[in-house]
Amino acid sequence: MYETGKTKDRKYKQICKNKKLVNGYIKAVGIMYNVESTEELKPFSFLHYEKLKYQRGEPKSSVRLANGMVERLLFVETDDGIEVELIEIDSTHYGNKK
Repeated sequence: MYETGKTKDRKYKQICKNKKLVNGYIKAVGIMYNVESTEELKPFSFLHYEKLKYQRGEPKSSVRLANGMVERLLFVETDDGIEVELIEIDSTHYGNKK
């Protein structure tokens, strides 16, 4: 999805139809590839980077994909920095039940 803006994964087909979300995803992942640590994400206020609390298993972090929308990219931080790997795009953040 990052390289072409499209996916064959049924879970994300609906998101691919929304150009604002796809462009936001590409922009967020591009920024994440160019920083060495999550501390460098904080100046990009439009991402609304945060470490999520109360996670089972590996602790997750998130960034917002587009202003005015609730969809967020959830990812796992590593000791080596950020390894951007699509874990999930979540639209239920903060209890929003679409």
